[in-house]
Amino acid sequence: MDARGQRNAAFDNTAQPAACCPDWMAALPDALPLSRLSIPGTHDSLSLFGGRRLRCQSWSLEAQLAAGVRFLDVRCKLERGELRVYHLCAFQRVSLRGVLRRTLRFLRTHPGEAVLMRIKEELPFFPRTRFAARLQRCLLEESRGRLWCREEVPTLGQVRGKIVVLEALERAVLGIPYERLSISDAWNVLSLERKWARAQRHLDAAASGDPATMHLTFCSGNGLFTCPEDVARFVNPQCYQHLQRCSGQPVCWGVVILDFPGAGLLQLIIESNVPGTNGGVPDAPSTPQTPQRQRGRTLQVAPLGPVSPMLRAASHVSRQTSVQKDARRSHTALRHLYVTSV
Repeated sequence: MDARGQRNAAFDNTAQPAACCPDWMAALPDALPLSRLSIPGTHDSLSLFGGRRLRCQSWSLEAQLAAGVRFLDVRCKLERGELRVYHLCAFQRVSLRGVLRRTLRFLRTHPGEAVLMRIKEELPFFPRTRFAARLQRCLLEESRGRLWCREEVPTLGQVRGKIVVLEALERAVLGIPYERLSISDAWNVLSLERKWARAQRHLDAAASGDPATMHLTFCSGNGLFTCPEDVARFVNPQCYQHLQRCSGQPVCWGVVILDFPGAGLLQLIIESNVPGTNGGVPDAPSTPQTPQRQRGRTLQVAPLGPVSPMLRAASHVSRQTSVQKDARRSHTALRHLYVTSV
């Protein structure tokens, strides 16, 4: 595929995705922890309004879910007793209740799937206790037992058909605590090249890091001299090329969070979830772990050396002939799930 084709596969600012993959998680084993999955996600997932400076997505919530997106980033403000979705000062014409209902409607139709949802208070001058209380009430009233609101990272089998809540509240635990995750979110972009370099390092850290830790890599950004769409036009094709080097092999990239993703990039992320041979769970990477990546601790992004851990993990996998055969069969099954739209 030439450079133009890769750009089109990685970046999409049209109203509908070029392909759909609504049931890709159903092909994976129940025993897989979410921390060992490669999960495509969107940043400011409901940000469709506000002009070029604020708009981060062009697909509706339903279109994102049908395309295979399984991480949603939802920012809310408490207004007149209701949690409304905002991006900065721009109201996105939907409430959190509406987002929960539409997501659960998708999960009723596709019960083998699970959706991670980060819920955040948008731009408070100081954290409001009323926001946490209202959020808790909203989750309880809308969940009907179909939300994962516990601190530990679940297996896929535990959360099929459910929303997994990630939250960053100071005084309440309503889901997996956001600050315990390994996160790269360099959102203020001064240099597109440096933005991608940081995202690439974190993707490689996810591929070689502690399999019990969830890694979130935000490939999105904004800045004084750029906008979300321009950042995505540059970063998304770079991400596509990076992931394509290990296409067809089991690599855990963690949660890859994008603005204006293309269907080809989503497909690459999804197809990296090729089961290994140890009971259906991918083999742990053979690369040594950095001291910060110890089980049960709050983890930060660690700088990597000049050799990409992704490439070392790939060479480790390539030496296992039996794993390759199983991977090709599973890879083919995942590819068949990806249906081109008409």
